[in-house]
Amino acid sequence: MALNPSKPKSSVRLVFFGAAGVGKTALIQRFLADTFESQHKRTVEELHCLEYELDAQQVRVEIMDTSGSYSFPAMRQLGIRRGDAFALVYSLQEPESFQEVRRLRAEILETKGEAPSPPPIVVVGNKSDLAPSGSFPDAVIAAVELEWGGIYLEASAKRGENVLSLFQELLQLAQLPCHLSRLSPALRRRRQTFPVGAPDAAAETVSKSRAVMRKRHSCAVS
Repeated sequence: MALNPSKPKSSVRLVFFGAAGVGKTALIQRFLADTFESQHKRTVEELHCLEYELDAQQVRVEIMDTSGSYSFPAMRQLGIRRGDAFALVYSLQEPESFQEVRRLRAEILETKGEAPSPPPIVVVGNKSDLAPSGSFPDAVIAAVELEWGGIYLEASAKRGENVLSLFQELLQLAQLPCHLSRLSPALRRRRQTFPVGAPDAAAETVSKSRAVMRKRHSCAVS
């Protein structure tokens, strides 16, 4: 997915869509608070706002957590129109939940049809810690990366796997200058474990996550 070469933004909204129970809220909470709640709680809509200063500029990140219900079409349309980058989440435990990703992608493309460039979308297969063995992810990766020209990754909100990579991808696609360590408590704590003069912990952590992601991809599509 090509990036618009225009000047980076100072404010973006990341919108999480997906069927009910696939782990949208869990991914967001793992990133924001480094916590995981195993009991599912229904979400109607929740907006998280984060601000930090970078090079004397105030930067704002908004993360929209949406309902997985069909009962709020107007809210979903508003979320699409106001979104700068989208995470479409499905559960690796529930292959049928990917059909909702297909439907949501089509709705985003239709709603954003007049935009000068395709809307930035990352497809997330969550609950990788619970995923059964099988060929379903291979077909999904082929659809997302080969047919859609998009970005696909697998994550586990429970274990914290690839959560940082997800937000790194979204923020890069949205063209927001960002130090993840200023937004994620998990990274702030990890930075404190490195000795003075060591490589940047945030960059190293994301780099390792991306390496794992590439490794998973290397054997997924033939």
